Amino acid sequence: MNTNNRRLVGALGLGAVALSLLPWYSLEAGFFQFSWLTTLWGDEATAPGLCQMLSHLHPWLMAIVSLFGLAALSGLIKHSGTRSALLLAVSALGIVFMVVEGHAIGYSGWNWLWLENAFGPLAQGQPAFGAGAILMLTTFLLLFSFALAERGVLKGDAFVVASIVMLVALVSTFVLYPVLSLFVASVQDVDGSFKPDGLISNIQDPAIWSLSCLTGGSCGTAWRTLMLALMTATGSTLLGLAFALAVSRTGLPCKKALRMLTILPIITPPFVIGLALILLFGRSGVVTTQLAALFGIEPGRWLYGMTGIWIAQVLSFTPVAFMVLIGVVEGISPSLEEASQTLRGNRWHTFSRVSLPLMAPGLANAFLISFIESMADFGNPMVLGGSHGVLSTEIFFSVVGAQNDPSRAAVLAMILLCFTLCAFIIQRVWLSGKSFATVTGKGDGGRHAQLPKPMRLGVYGLVIPWGLFTLVIYGMIMIGGFVQSWGLNNNLTLEHYIRAFSITLQDGHLLWTGVAWNSFWTTLEIALIAAPLTAIVGLLTAWLIVRQKFAGRQAFEFALMLSFAIPGTVIGVSYVMAYNLPPLEITGTALILIVCFVFRNMPVGVRGGIAAMSQLDQSLDEASLTLGANSFRTLRKVVLPLLKPAISAALVYAFVRAITSISAVIFLVSAQYNMATSYIVGLVENGEYGVAIAYSSVLIVVMLAIIAVFQLLVGERRLGRASKTTQVATIAPSAAALTQENAV
Repeated sequence: MNTNNRRLVGALGLGAVALSLLPWYSLEAGFFQFSWLTTLWGDEATAPGLCQMLSHLHPWLMAIVSLFGLAALSGLIKHSGTRSALLLAVSALGIVFMVVEGHAIGYSGWNWLWLENAFGPLAQGQPAFGAGAILMLTTFLLLFSFALAERGVLKGDAFVVASIVMLVALVSTFVLYPVLSLFVASVQDVDGSFKPDGLISNIQDPAIWSLSCLTGGSCGTAWRTLMLALMTATGSTLLGLAFALAVSRTGLPCKKALRMLTILPIITPPFVIGLALILLFGRSGVVTTQLAALFGIEPGRWLYGMTGIWIAQVLSFTPVAFMVLIGVVEGISPSLEEASQTLRGNRWHTFSRVSLPLMAPGLANAFLISFIESMADFGNPMVLGGSHGVLSTEIFFSVVGAQNDPSRAAVLAMILLCFTLCAFIIQRVWLSGKSFATVTGKGDGGRHAQLPKPMRLGVYGLVIPWGLFTLVIYGMIMIGGFVQSWGLNNNLTLEHYIRAFSITLQDGHLLWTGVAWNSFWTTLEIALIAAPLTAIVGLLTAWLIVRQKFAGRQAFEFALMLSFAIPGTVIGVSYVMAYNLPPLEITGTALILIVCFVFRNMPVGVRGGIAAMSQLDQSLDEASLTLGANSFRTLRKVVLPLLKPAISAALVYAFVRAITSISAVIFLVSAQYNMATSYIVGLVENGEYGVAIAYSSVLIVVMLAIIAVFQLLVGERRLGRASKTTQVATIAPSAAALTQENAV
């Protein structure tokens, strides 16, 4: 049996399991309770597809069974061209039919009136897709991929084709579909008819596009958001580069502590940073009152507006830029810098002409991520914005506030997408046609060149004050949990921690009696599931984008950025609208939270992976493939070990954002699955600031511990000079590869 037949048999086996052994429709008790195993064929709610078709009046499933049967019969055809053509047609029909059928038939019958008029009413409807239906759809996608590979698409590499097909399906389902659902709702009347009046009036609103700030007035929301995003991206990228250079190119002591310090802002709920800034610089803040007492400076409201938002966002997003840049800065081959110095180039010339140009992918990606993060940020503008609203807060009030205007929310979201598209195109144009590869597989034991003295002093001048400022911010956060009541009663107490995380011993059993334990364990479980999935999907996508050439690659890359560019409020509302009814009904479950985290945080893993992979010479992949390894083995054995900084960054970022995200989560949590951030927001709304800060500080400590575990598990990329034995071992495969290439 050849490889094509083995793949086909495996996919058909999955389809057989989906039709005969798994519940076809969703279960109220949940699939992983496994209570359906006892009633699989006896109960309509848990019956598999074959039983639903034969015994429970679901005749439309006959088409799916027939198409699957044709796919199975195609394996008997010996001519590969005929077999692949039939398999391609059958699997494509199966995908289209399942998608259309899932939307056309709902709980009470036909969802579309014209179908009811054409075919008459149905005896009964159907619930949302369950495990069986989803596995069957996955089977058709795999069969479609294998048919394409058999026809020679992407050199017949089934792993690459299947990866692209599955990722396109996932992105279409969990990124494009929810956004389109929101936009469709914006041009629909209450009866479902087309009515674009609200969309047209909102897109012409002068409050969005006003440029009166040029004449001393106030800018419109769109221009204000764009200006803030550019300022934040510039500040975050410069500070992130300064921290990366301080860690890798200077003799600054306590570098491990500095690395940890750069992570702190990203592991804190954003509104907590805003609250700490208010406690420092608000009208009654510590610094403000001290300045008034010592120098008679009148307290002002300068913090509430663009300045305060900018400070909070730079605090929040500098760690993201640092995590993208540190792998790029450390990945530059020391041999290139040594060659420059050997040719009598001074340190400034080496840095400006050799090192800095090779950092271009990291700088561009760090700027783009910070730009998008600023535009999508909700927490900081909500706490510090005052009357200076930005697009994300305006969308929130359009959807949730008294306006209840989905058309306005859609218009503002489209403006955000336009800004993101422009930034994406500018970045692509700037980096196009340039090579930044420095890691070629050869041993490299040189040391990175030290920075020129003026630049080293400049880096110290940025890093040290900003690090001290960050420490002060987090000192306020940590102290707040031990204060009875901020600003009113500053006596120290442990009451807040006891109320949140108390444990009692009763009858020899531990009881988690603290009010925060339920949301804490739920948050930790969901974050630990979402983080590795986010890293896997993100880095696989980055590898496909950088190493594979396929039609629509740039459109696919931009589609990945949509969930990252759209504010979390819109993501949350669109997910509720898209997944509250069949064919996918996952609202209120843990699955919708995991999916939201994976596809909202995946772009950081993608951008970090692209930046790191741009430095890996493609000849590494080609040598592995020439020696007989397939693409999956090449990815696992050659590429991934050289991407350890990017893997670590993706894992850390995905885990932290799953815990600290608020804007999307607040719409998706349920009584059973309540996340930490939504619980903390509830504490803040009830005035329990001490418990909220105590909970946040415990989350910070837990995240630091788990981040350390992630870094230990991933390890570090080693590019040091190889020993003589290793050099011989390295040269031998290279010679073998060259011999095979010449023979071909």
